[in-house]
Amino acid sequence: MTNYEFDVAILGAGTAGMSAYREAGKYTNRIALIDGGDLGTTCARVGCMPSKLLIAAADAKHHADHTGQFGVVPGEPKVDGKAVMARVRAERDRFVGFVLDAVEGFDTGEIIREHGKFVDDHTLQLTSGRKVTARTIIIATGSRPNVPPPFEAAGDRLIVNDDVFEWDDLPKSVAVFGAGVIGLELGQALHRLGVRVRLFGRDNLVGPLSDPAIREYAARTFAAEFPAHWHADAQISRDGDAVVVKWKDERGEGEERFDYLLAATGRRANVDNIGLENARLDRDARGAPVYDPLSLRAGDSHIFIAGDATVDLPLLHEAADEGRLAGENAARFPDAYRRARRTGLGVVFSDPQIALVGESHKALMEKGVLFETGVISFEDQGRARVMGVNKGLLHVYGEAETGRLLGAEMIGPQAEHLAHLLAWSIAGNITAGDALERPFYHPVIEEGLRSALRDLNNKLGFGPNPPLRCIDCGPGA
Repeated sequence: MTNYEFDVAILGAGTAGMSAYREAGKYTNRIALIDGGDLGTTCARVGCMPSKLLIAAADAKHHADHTGQFGVVPGEPKVDGKAVMARVRAERDRFVGFVLDAVEGFDTGEIIREHGKFVDDHTLQLTSGRKVTARTIIIATGSRPNVPPPFEAAGDRLIVNDDVFEWDDLPKSVAVFGAGVIGLELGQALHRLGVRVRLFGRDNLVGPLSDPAIREYAARTFAAEFPAHWHADAQISRDGDAVVVKWKDERGEGEERFDYLLAATGRRANVDNIGLENARLDRDARGAPVYDPLSLRAGDSHIFIAGDATVDLPLLHEAADEGRLAGENAARFPDAYRRARRTGLGVVFSDPQIALVGESHKALMEKGVLFETGVISFEDQGRARVMGVNKGLLHVYGEAETGRLLGAEMIGPQAEHLAHLLAWSIAGNITAGDALERPFYHPVIEEGLRSALRDLNNKLGFGPNPPLRCIDCGPGA
């Protein structure tokens, strides 16, 4: 039997790596946690938390500007860009501090503050030249922003989301390329804080939405607030300190100058500089190891992969789940088990919010599943109108034969909360009829979900036809 220096070596101390370390520590204390970069996790340093801090400031300004509909005369709130960014950075640093404290609190194994690369299937070479061997290895190296080469024409005015949170003050203008989660969230937030923003997307994509009706509604809603091109051809150049963008889309063409170009065009796995060519692993077109998503095991090897290094589900809760699963399987190897994954759940913190739960419309269509769709517009939903947030559309999908809830896509008020209700319901394997037996208070946004469930139940043939127009405030609500 080979005598390895460690039972488990983990490349990367982000969310997935930390979760893997904790889980593996239940079975062995011979663990190496290897990371030579900045600690603190993507979420805390440049992702979830600082972006929500910026959005919170933007929402405060937006709400202050739109009190007139309630009969409250709006004042003239002014944005202090330096104060906004000072709070973003201070609170960001606080969240990062919690993560650093957690890493320092690890009391088993060994934390190695160096980068590591594969020499062979069981050996990693560190930056210092030292080599470590491990019985099993977990790749949890995370991801980084993907920047297409044409953007390099912007020179030092090209930024990614990481850079935004290092600003001391807000700029006057930003061209945002990418209409995914990051582009929508940061683009809208900067616009609401007084930055001149123009958003450029491709293929008419709006965030992660795949339902054509929801995507079209979202595109109209955001384009009504700030300039957005959902499919544009653009040329980028520099003129002094300005980034010049020339574009052409179905509406025509134009040219505009900006202080910065924000590349929000997705992320790529950090697997290209860890010596994977020296490990006997099958790799996909992106160069990442081919792995089983239910065990996180790469082929039939002793190597596992978790978190953003897979770039399949780049979400904190998914990274944490994957880290725990990879940590357990790596520590107990060769007893590596497959585990069912939790119900899919994703939220975009735009306004209105976007959420996907369970199976997406695209996934259901590709799988050939027979399903019906329950629909509700929030434009006439009672509580939404009361609060002046009556923009949105919700589609809930139910299995044709059984009425079992399968998934949902939505844009609307408090979508983050509706999505959790649906995720728990789908995880419970309940039907639309079962969900309608649950209590709904009045008047709440959740009554909109009930209306969609009623519509779904009727289309499935399991319930009566709901009123054609229901604002959730009468006897038939």
